[in-house]
Amino acid sequence: MISVYVDLAIGLVLAFLLLSLLVSGVNEAIVRLLGIRSKFLWAYLRDTLDGGRGKGVSWIPSKVLDVFARLPFSRHDPRPVHDPEPAPPVVEPVPVDPEVVLATEAPAPAVDMTKRLYERLQEIDRPEGARTSIADIPPERFAWALLELVAAEKEGVEGLIAKLEAVRSPLAGHLRGVWEGAQRDMGRFRKGVEDWFDGEMQRLSRLYRRYVKWVVFTLAVALTLLFSMDSLEYGKTLLRDNAYRAAVAAIAGGGESTAELKDSLRDRCAVAGSVEPYSCVTEVFSSPALVKIFDHAVMSVTIPAGDSGPSFTFDAGAWWSRLTTIGHWPGYLITVFALLFGASFWWDILRRLTGIRGSRSS
Repeated sequence: MISVYVDLAIGLVLAFLLLSLLVSGVNEAIVRLLGIRSKFLWAYLRDTLDGGRGKGVSWIPSKVLDVFARLPFSRHDPRPVHDPEPAPPVVEPVPVDPEVVLATEAPAPAVDMTKRLYERLQEIDRPEGARTSIADIPPERFAWALLELVAAEKEGVEGLIAKLEAVRSPLAGHLRGVWEGAQRDMGRFRKGVEDWFDGEMQRLSRLYRRYVKWVVFTLAVALTLLFSMDSLEYGKTLLRDNAYRAAVAAIAGGGESTAELKDSLRDRCAVAGSVEPYSCVTEVFSSPALVKIFDHAVMSVTIPAGDSGPSFTFDAGAWWSRLTTIGHWPGYLITVFALLFGASFWWDILRRLTGIRGSRSS
């Protein structure tokens, strides 16, 4: 009986892991295709260096839908234009005279501080279209880029802060606080800028992850319904049908028992330097027997024995009938809830069940 329930657990974990990998893959494909990470970073930098887009409108999306709708497709791309040329060897001071601006009470002059920062970061950029692809700036690199802008000013940090205040840049207040907190010591100021920017990036990452969680939830619901994955029904099938349970447990190794599955995963995935071998697991689970887990999708796949290729069957009527049967809904909810834990969680559970231990190379 213990072996039966181990097989049941492995079968469920396999299904959740594979669907979680699919959710992660689709999410990552969307993020990369639309450049969302890079746009999210530069939207924050636009807000911090130059202020909003006017009329109180922030560059950073305020709603989940805006992250994957307004931000990717808006004509107001927050990213600077990619420049294939090296960064200018000489940093020019900000072309603003604070005394003149304050004396005339004229509107703040237009100065693209985001572009000036990008010029100091061009070395870490790579060509991926007309816009920059930078999606991560190390705090140390940001601090040194800012110090390069400081070095261009005759009055140093005080001069740059005064000009930022003249152009009404929100960065002025942050730098003023860091400068005073560092007791006007350049070494402490540089470290203070690093700490401040690191804290801002952590806050931005938490905000981004909060948005992405909703996207993952949406994808989890969509894929659960697309594959019509009823966890309760699937678990009952594994428990009652010995042949089906053996086939699922042997997906990775092509054998007939859980022991062969364990041996196969150990041999293929527990390799030196492979701590989180998602690619190995995906390759192992690419066996034709995998389609047995997703028999009730809107389009099912049959891989017959022999050399003949796979055949696809589209049966929207049966899929829709199954989808609208209330008895399957609790199983769908369990599947969606399970997918929210992510692929890393289910991979760790699978390793514990099968005894896989990834080893580091010495």
